Amino acid sequence: MPTICQNERFCALVGIVVSLRNMPDNHTPAQRHSNMAAIHSASTTPERKLRHALWRQGFRYRVNDKRLPGRPDIVLPKYRTVIFVHGCFWHGHKDCKYYTIPKTNTEFWVAKVARNQERDQEVWRKLEAKGWNTIIVWECQLKKAKLDETVDRVVEEIIKNGEAYRAAQEERRKAREEYRRERKERKEREQSLLEEVKSL
Repeated sequence: MPTICQNERFCALVGIVVSLRNMPDNHTPAQRHSNMAAIHSASTTPERKLRHALWRQGFRYRVNDKRLPGRPDIVLPKYRTVIFVHGCFWHGHKDCKYYTIPKTNTEFWVAKVARNQERDQEVWRKLEAKGWNTIIVWECQLKKAKLDETVDRVVEEIIKNGEAYRAAQEERRKAREEYRRERKERKEREQSLLEEVKSL
């Protein structure tokens, strides 16, 4: 039977065995539900770390823009890029030490994380369809040991996305100008032909 005794040999000698199963919860189910519901999904510590780092690098952004699918954590319109800062547990970060499936109520948690991952995929597809580039940053990548490396990677991706966005804009501008030029030339030819017909 599992125990909470830190010295199991001593506990066994004196006959102290405390079952975790029989330990009472200090909260009622309603209080426990209220506590879990109070966990916020916006402006978490990892998000603030990344936002502050990007601000120091000179980037300006919007936060949790309701007009975009999934309300991205960070939105950089100038670079046509959105950033999601995912909690390793809540979004099921594969091969991460911070993602461990709870041993109690396992089926519920596995299903919940799977739903979160499906929703993430759907949001990314919608954003891509609208022409947005998506960057995913995991909570563990914003720990102190990896923060600088992660920020450098994110900045590099943002700049690359911005360059691609501006190049696409330039291509569209050229295509519009070409269309206007062709339309103008066509009208001029039509006008010239009309004048020739009238002069006959």
